[in-house]
Amino acid sequence: MNHSAAVAAVFVVDDDDGVRTSLGILLDSAGYRAVPFASAGEFLARYDPAQPGCLLLDMRMPEMTGMELLKELASRGGFLPVIFITGHGDVPMAVEAMKSGAFDFLQKPFSPKDLLERIGKALAADREAREVLSRAGELRRRHATLTPREKEVMALIVTGHANKVIAMDLGLSERTVEIHRARVMEKMATRSVAHLVRMALELENPGQHPAAPGADHPPAG
Repeated sequence: MNHSAAVAAVFVVDDDDGVRTSLGILLDSAGYRAVPFASAGEFLARYDPAQPGCLLLDMRMPEMTGMELLKELASRGGFLPVIFITGHGDVPMAVEAMKSGAFDFLQKPFSPKDLLERIGKALAADREAREVLSRAGELRRRHATLTPREKEVMALIVTGHANKVIAMDLGLSERTVEIHRARVMEKMATRSVAHLVRMALELENPGQHPAAPGADHPPAG
């Protein structure tokens, strides 16, 4: 799988040739890129965490079951949304899979409309998760460019300290604090203290705070 691929894929893992074919036709007709696999092992051999998408997964398969594949993905740190396709007898197992991190499950027989709606939601969840990781990664990269003194100044800025107070706390002149403050704002690519506070929260707890408007874009000029 291509690390640079930007188009989301709908992976279909099912040992039934007919099921893979019919799902592939449905997905293609709906404008999705279907990528079929006959076994969990075949999927894992080509699995690329950088590839966006979701996974349609049969619950019962020889060699490695859907539940076992879900656990293997989790052990690898994967967060690809998994939609289980189950028979009636697999519903309790599917509920257990949801508790283990599956995104959703569909009981056979299901309508094409229902499946496509759930796929849409799964792909949206995947995009959101990747955006959060990308944002957190970019913030960490920006924060890493700060000098130790600039990190001290940033920590005091986000707690609401004025320049005069920061200068007293750090034993610096107010003018020196102003210079450090300007460099912090430039390196963190924001002009707003409110944005800087949101960035600091995101650095502490990635994904738990909404993105600050304009926080991901450098100031103009």
